[in-house]
Amino acid sequence: MKRLMHYLFLSCLKATELIEKKIYSKLSFGEKMQLELHKMMCDACSNYEKDSLLIDKALQKQNAKPPVITGINLKAFEESLVNKLEKKEKK
Repeated sequence: MKRLMHYLFLSCLKATELIEKKIYSKLSFGEKMQLELHKMMCDACSNYEKDSLLIDKALQKQNAKPPVITGINLKAFEESLVNKLEKKEKK
């Protein structure tokens, strides 16, 4: 019975580990069941999962934007350089 309880009920530490793993890869059926059972009883881990997903989405959006260094948009700067070089070649 003790083994069954240990298998069914996760610690919050293990639950947060599975939450992070779930974002980047698939969980096994057993891991999914353990995590869902834990989240039914633990509001803190449910909130942690929501926050973790929110942070991950925000970071993905941030990485999708073109980098801006010291207030200069690199794409606009690159286009400006290409235009200047093309004008010099025409002369």
